[in-house]
Amino acid sequence: MVAMCRSSDVPGTVESPAVVAAGVLPWRLRDDELQLLMIHRERYDDWSWPKGKRDPGETLPECAVRETREEVGLDVALGVPLPAIRYDVKSGPKVVYYWAAEVSAAPVPDGDEVDRCEWVSARKARKWLTNTSDIEPLDALVAAHEAGTLATTPYVVVRHAKAKPRSSWTKAEGERPLAATGQRQAWAVCRLLRCWGALKLASSPWKRCVQTMSPLVHAQDGKLKLLKNITEAEAGRRPHKATQSFEKLLDKRVPAAVCTHRPVLPIAIELLRQRSTAQVAACLPESDPYLRPGAAIVAQQARNGRIVSIEVVESYDD
Repeated sequence: MVAMCRSSDVPGTVESPAVVAAGVLPWRLRDDELQLLMIHRERYDDWSWPKGKRDPGETLPECAVRETREEVGLDVALGVPLPAIRYDVKSGPKVVYYWAAEVSAAPVPDGDEVDRCEWVSARKARKWLTNTSDIEPLDALVAAHEAGTLATTPYVVVRHAKAKPRSSWTKAEGERPLAATGQRQAWAVCRLLRCWGALKLASSPWKRCVQTMSPLVHAQDGKLKLLKNITEAEAGRRPHKATQSFEKLLDKRVPAAVCTHRPVLPIAIELLRQRSTAQVAACLPESDPYLRPGAAIVAQQARNGRIVSIEVVESYDD
């Protein structure tokens, strides 16, 4: 999974960067006051947010989570995406992708790159930030808090990883398994989805969908709920039943991920579109094949049931 579209980013912000990085704005509420965790880097004598360069083959969400763990010892679950920022460094334009992340644990600076970290109010954070471009994601986070859309739960729709070709498969369609590339994609799906924390997992019962989710099921030591209404066959015959299955999981308002098939994706996408503003929905895929094998849509749902952000993460392909 190498590329992504996020409803938080302004078109043109991320064209041809020389350096790509990712990070988070950790937040918490104390006595109903919004607080942000800022880091101080002794080497640069600056105040900023946990962030760092993306490693080769790493997705942006994975980079953001890893850098936060390395710099301040926090295992975060990503919340709403925040505006990406762009500024120039010696090697050329640099783009940093940010997410909000609610934090309850105590941070521990790594003592190497980060020598101090402080919880501060949003007003103080604006004053402390050394790089003024870092104010943009802060302002977006504060606006989300004031609008009641900062605390969210993720709802992820996954297209199953690459399967063996239909043309070479002579047995039951529901038994068609993943190809070798698809098996590697399934592990990539596992690594990616863990960026949003522990998820309630669901899937079409057909083999290629179950195999796509299996690495994550084992990693979470959890269970996989099978939804027969979202197979290609059942959704084709009774699309309203597939809509109900997606809707029932979404209405639980718990972190969740569901794996389905390309022909079924329009049903899930239309449900997300109906619950989003036009601006947020603009990031949703509109044409076949909607997602490539192993790709995912991450929707963040506010407490009032509205979808307040969309991210489309492209598939790993070797």
